[in-house]
Amino acid sequence: MAVLTSSSCSSSFLPNSISRPNLRIICPNLKTNPRRSSKSNKFQSLTYNQLCTNDKTTIRLDTSALDVSVAVAEDEIWASACLRVRSFNNFKQSFGIEDHKKYLAELEFEASKERIAGIREGFKRVCCINVSYPMSRMPSPSSDELCSACKYSDRVVIGTLDINQCVRLPEEITGKRPEGSGDDVSRAYLSNVCVAEEMQRNGIGYLLVSKSKIVAQEWGITDLYVHVAFENQPARKLYEKSGFVYESDEPAWQARYLNRPRRLLLWSDLSGKCNA
Repeated sequence: MAVLTSSSCSSSFLPNSISRPNLRIICPNLKTNPRRSSKSNKFQSLTYNQLCTNDKTTIRLDTSALDVSVAVAEDEIWASACLRVRSFNNFKQSFGIEDHKKYLAELEFEASKERIAGIREGFKRVCCINVSYPMSRMPSPSSDELCSACKYSDRVVIGTLDINQCVRLPEEITGKRPEGSGDDVSRAYLSNVCVAEEMQRNGIGYLLVSKSKIVAQEWGITDLYVHVAFENQPARKLYEKSGFVYESDEPAWQARYLNRPRRLLLWSDLSGKCNA
């Protein structure tokens, strides 16, 4: 869950004009997060959190111009998919990189639509929450690349996450609350949490988590979870500030097997009873 610097998707790849390549483009020395394939799922979703701050210069925003809302239109979902590709991958190789970014964004875009539409097995309900900022107020040239990659209409997506109402997320630690499972499960998980690295330190992560709690409560969720890497101290502090507490952690062998940093599972009570 460490910050990964990357280039972004090309803004010319709009949802209604996507043309997926017939073959996956493999770029030599391209470092991306590995995902295990599943025969039951055509598209693999991202399940990473990226909320670490870094030493790069942060762009200061007028927070009154931020909009935090559930993504409904396809162009909003596409912009969030591009931000996720930008945030969760470290592109080292320039050859063929734009095609590879397009491919990754298409996969996440299609997977997001499937989850939101309720046709992904194992998920009762999913929504994408975005934080956006007016393009006209984005500083240039420091934000030109971000604007080109993650724009929709006259706004730019600078933060995003998913709320997943389900018993468990694939390849993740399963929450214990509430007991029982089934279609009436009132447990949900946050995933794909990311903020454009040049926009961090503007309170965007806190706004995302706060909005997710409101939406989850509207769904009748009583127990909200999020996974975070042990070493991701800024994210842990954010979640603790947002009312999350430790519940369990991932076995070291599982983290090694999945080739990723070991994770904690944090829990937040949304029932108002705080049965910790």
